[in-house]
Amino acid sequence: MTSASQLLVNRPFVQAMLTNFLFFMSMNGFLLLPLHVQQMGGSEAHVGLVQATYSIAGILFQPLVGVWVNRLGRRFFMRLGVILLVASAAGFVVSGSIPLHGLLRGVQGLAFSAFFVASYIHIVDLVPVDRRGWALGIFGLSGLTSTALAPLLGEAVVRQLGFRWSFAVSGLIGAGALALVFRTRGIRPPEPGGGPGLETLREGMQELIRVHMALGFFFGLGTGTLFTFLPTFAEHLGVTGLGLFYTAYSGSAVAVRVLGGELIDTQGRRAVIVPTMAVFASAVCMLALVAGAAQPEVALPILPFIFLAGLISGGAHGFLYPALSALLVDVTPEARRPSAVGIFSAVTLVGNALGALVFGYIAHRLGYAPMWTVLAVLMGGGIVMSFRLAPGPLRLERPLRALPPRAAERSVDLLPSQADTAEALRSLASAEGAHEPIEAKRGAGTAAR
Repeated sequence: MTSASQLLVNRPFVQAMLTNFLFFMSMNGFLLLPLHVQQMGGSEAHVGLVQATYSIAGILFQPLVGVWVNRLGRRFFMRLGVILLVASAAGFVVSGSIPLHGLLRGVQGLAFSAFFVASYIHIVDLVPVDRRGWALGIFGLSGLTSTALAPLLGEAVVRQLGFRWSFAVSGLIGAGALALVFRTRGIRPPEPGGGPGLETLREGMQELIRVHMALGFFFGLGTGTLFTFLPTFAEHLGVTGLGLFYTAYSGSAVAVRVLGGELIDTQGRRAVIVPTMAVFASAVCMLALVAGAAQPEVALPILPFIFLAGLISGGAHGFLYPALSALLVDVTPEARRPSAVGIFSAVTLVGNALGALVFGYIAHRLGYAPMWTVLAVLMGGGIVMSFRLAPGPLRLERPLRALPPRAAERSVDLLPSQADTAEALRSLASAEGAHEPIEAKRGAGTAAR
């Protein structure tokens, strides 16, 4: 059994966490970018378009990174990601137009894609299999901490010096991440052989029929809309000190991972995912109520409600993302994991992009109350979808589409290939650290934990 102290003295793991912290400290320095777009004369629709270029770039690039990461190596893509981030930050310093901002935000989407997929696969290589959900959650603390600190730093710099200096500071922090990537040890080297073909990408795309991919979309839709429009929503209501929302969000996520992260492994993925989807939706409902109640004649303290929404949604995020990530790795054969990770992250970014585009126009045309209300309804669809996950920590999820009767008798996987099914079952058995037959473990259910 690996403890937190043992994990945190593992040098490659600590280096990866520190690099991840600096990378996302730099990236999250642009969480206030929507305010700069509005300062340049842009509307909520312009904000949505600029933010959507980030997601669109990731949607197109991440599946390719997933396919090529074993061939070219994790280190190559980690370096590429940080270099692109630093270059984009320098571009923002000199940019003076909204279209150029959109282009540079797209470059940041490429940077995120390259770094995240490679870094994620690197961490999966390092963490103990029997505590994968917990360990991935601990690693994610580095990114969440940056989410808490970067907006506070950005607000302070913007107030004193302006947005251009804030972008420059983000670039300098990114340069620190770049230095660490070049010094990091323990990264698996590239695998020899020819590059992957279209068949590899086609097999990876079959992962889209899994339930956790749909849940990744709803997660991306919620977080993308929240982080894109909360700054403009708060400014619309005359709220200052928005950094408190990010602090509450990240602090809550950190707390649940440290205090309850083991529940992902001991109680099973579904037992964590279903309630946290509902909790996240409740935070969106709170914002819808605040937007509807915030009238000139109503003396409503807005900031405490925004802080509470951050606390609730951050706690849900703290459980939800590592649980979905662990489930993804559990049910995917090792040879296809990099591709599956790239596709899963791309699906999440599809949610981000749609949230930024669609809800930007809703907010611009109808206002924020209808925008948050529609998002809350859609998140309800995610809650319903989460019930399709099989109960217990040792089961594969139910398919999104029904298999033919004979195929269903042959396989519990979602894919019709018997070879893929057998490989997935072997991977699942290894992931759970067990030696008894899979069927015997299923009968034990949650009690086996």
